[in-house]
Amino acid sequence: MKLGWIKRINVIKVVLYALSYMHHDFSPNIVHPDISSKNILLDSDNEVHISGLWHCQASKTHLTSIKSNSGVYGVPKEDNFLTRTLWEIQKEIKVEEAMATLTVPTTVPSVSEDCEQLRKAFSGWGTNEGLIIDILGHRNAEQRNLIRKTYAETYGEDLLKALDKELSNDFERLVLLWALDPAERDALLANEATKRWTSRNQVLMEIACTRSANQLLHARQAYHARYKKSLEEDVAHHTTGDFRKLLLPLVSSYRYEGEEVNMTLAKTEAKLLHEKISNKAYSDDDVIRVLATRSKAQINATLNHYKNEYGNDINKDLKADPKDEFLALLRSTVKCLVYPEKYFEKVLRLAINRRGTDEGALTRVVCTRAEVDLKIIADEYQRRNSVPLTRAIVKDTHGDYEKLLLVLAGHVEN
Repeated sequence: MKLGWIKRINVIKVVLYALSYMHHDFSPNIVHPDISSKNILLDSDNEVHISGLWHCQASKTHLTSIKSNSGVYGVPKEDNFLTRTLWEIQKEIKVEEAMATLTVPTTVPSVSEDCEQLRKAFSGWGTNEGLIIDILGHRNAEQRNLIRKTYAETYGEDLLKALDKELSNDFERLVLLWALDPAERDALLANEATKRWTSRNQVLMEIACTRSANQLLHARQAYHARYKKSLEEDVAHHTTGDFRKLLLPLVSSYRYEGEEVNMTLAKTEAKLLHEKISNKAYSDDDVIRVLATRSKAQINATLNHYKNEYGNDINKDLKADPKDEFLALLRSTVKCLVYPEKYFEKVLRLAINRRGTDEGALTRVVCTRAEVDLKIIADEYQRRNSVPLTRAIVKDTHGDYEKLLLVLAGHVEN
């Protein structure tokens, strides 16, 4: 049986959760001495099982009873890899690189040659959109930044302004967003979101929760440079009530990104979250504090304990009123922090499977995730909709806009 990336990652999650439970929550604590592929089994329903339990040790002397140097409770330092969260494992095996759909040629022309070809694409009668796609659609962020810099030095003109004069409509929007540095792009998207803010507009939350701490910091710095004011200032000015209460700390956050997880804190905060949600205190300071400040690894541990202890995913308990737009934003926040691929899949599904494609959302997701994790998002899209993302793009878009979307989504012509 062939396993896709979504299933593989779900297997990892289940195994990590099971091992964490054995190490921390089961009494006496149990250590599995032989976690390997031969002891991780899938049944006919693709449910995950861990075998070889007869080899396990139930000796508490094998476990440390105090916090180890790396911050994980109840597990000796050499076993810490068993309780690392999915995000930390992804960092170590560079899943982000493997999950990008952007393809860059093995041999890339010189930046001066790229600039010369782009200049030719703007010359003469009409614009050579295909040449623009061939060049910019196959260059990473660093290469695109260098092209912009060299183009300005060589021709005395900002490449973005040249593109703006030559292109139009959805294709223009896609090219201009793609040509921007990722931090500049996030600053632009955030500014647009504040200007036309509605409670259904989740772009600010999306940027705050799916970027790394440094990426979000760079976006805030780019916002300063571009708009001569702070992102926090605009968010505070353009939002109100519970939405401001949640969004302002989210965009201001600088989360810790290490692998340490405090399981005692996870249990305490899982109980706290459950109490607040049970009392419908959804915008309580403590709920927002946990979601806006804790590391993603810590939040994952807290929400795993929440589900184990109280029987439901937290998002299920946050569906008390499906029409409550603040609850919808809270659920999306949780999804972005824990399962970003599922969040982006839903954004794409709603953008494509509606009367008239939401090109804004489609463009945003493809642009911002093509160099990050669009492959895993596409896998989730196919799993959820039984249609490849690229086929859905072909069905709902056309022309040069469609061609560049497909290039960025990693589509290869047969």
